[in-house]
Amino acid sequence: MAIKGHWNQILDRVLEKNRIAWLAYFDARIAGLENDTLLLSFADSEKFGGDHNFTIARNPIHEELLIQAIKDEVNLDVAIGEQ
Repeated sequence: MAIKGHWNQILDRVLEKNRIAWLAYFDARIAGLENDTLLLSFADSEKFGGDHNFTIARNPIHEELLIQAIKDEVNLDVAIGEQ
């Protein structure tokens, strides 16, 4: 999967546009790609003590920045989903 090999560069592109968006996705792990939907897992963030889940911090603007970064980096149009 092209996205997986470029994940760090994709996140760097998000960081260039919006640090809050980067924070919302920096600990995401790619869980798969199904029907043009990139599935992200945030399970690792739940292993830490206390509340480190940024679900409420992710919003449509942040998701749009991630989608655009993926498009710019690997030329794929995807939707974002969570596993």
